[in-house]
Amino acid sequence: MPELPEVETVRRTIENALVGKKIVEAEIVPDDIVLKGHSHELVKSAILGRTVTAAGRKGKYFWFELDEKPWLFAHLGMAGWLRELGEPTIRLREHGSAPMEDETGRPRFLKMMLTAEDGRRIAMTDGRRLSRIWLCESPDKDGAISKLGPDCFLELPSAAEIHQKLAKKQAPIKAILLDQAIFAGIGNWIADEVLYMAAIRPSRLGSSLSPIETKALHATIQKVVGFAVQVGADKEQFPDTWLFHSRWGGKKGDDRIEGETIIREQIGGRTTAWVPSRQK
Repeated sequence: MPELPEVETVRRTIENALVGKKIVEAEIVPDDIVLKGHSHELVKSAILGRTVTAAGRKGKYFWFELDEKPWLFAHLGMAGWLRELGEPTIRLREHGSAPMEDETGRPRFLKMMLTAEDGRRIAMTDGRRLSRIWLCESPDKDGAISKLGPDCFLELPSAAEIHQKLAKKQAPIKAILLDQAIFAGIGNWIADEVLYMAAIRPSRLGSSLSPIETKALHATIQKVVGFAVQVGADKEQFPDTWLFHSRWGGKKGDDRIEGETIIREQIGGRTTAWVPSRQK
């Protein structure tokens, strides 16, 4: 599932390809689920002929700021993606190795394609129909976005502030990290990576973490999120020492990392990979 680094990569793609330019073509594929009940004609009319003035993001949500409101908002869901056509792009694990275009060169599973006045085009695709596209006046007026906590790349609270919050939490630290009202943008793989690097057992209650452990947690969030954003969420550039490369299990992962056993179990309602000999 796309998490903060992947969505920030999408935001930067929009910024590079479209900001400051007028949208001269807009193809919005009819889909009552992805469009959240909006008609494709309504979404098209809201963006066609408009100039994109900025590209915004908070947590896993992103949006196109336009010279007139409403603005266009989106969420990638489990396997949605947005890329500039004709330019290199990463592939999510969920994409597998199938071609990204059909035999005619059209993006497979297309949901939206926008063309700027200089000819640059972006395409949003989703084979699972779990992504969402909708219209809203601004982020603060959107019900989901307005409930998010601080963005973990742009607004990460200090270690002391995080410790103060955790001291009141009687839930597993893994579940707390996944709570978007506290840590906006962190998803399953980032939570596992952060806890592995910080040597914290994912089932530990938030209130049990010491100030020193919370400081380590804060530092590893910065390290993991910052590096993943820096490399454009390209998993091939993640360090070999990261749990990411082994955490998935089966043919896609491993049962050990650096000679230590990886355990996989449900914690906080999500499959969690962790290393008992390291994480206490």
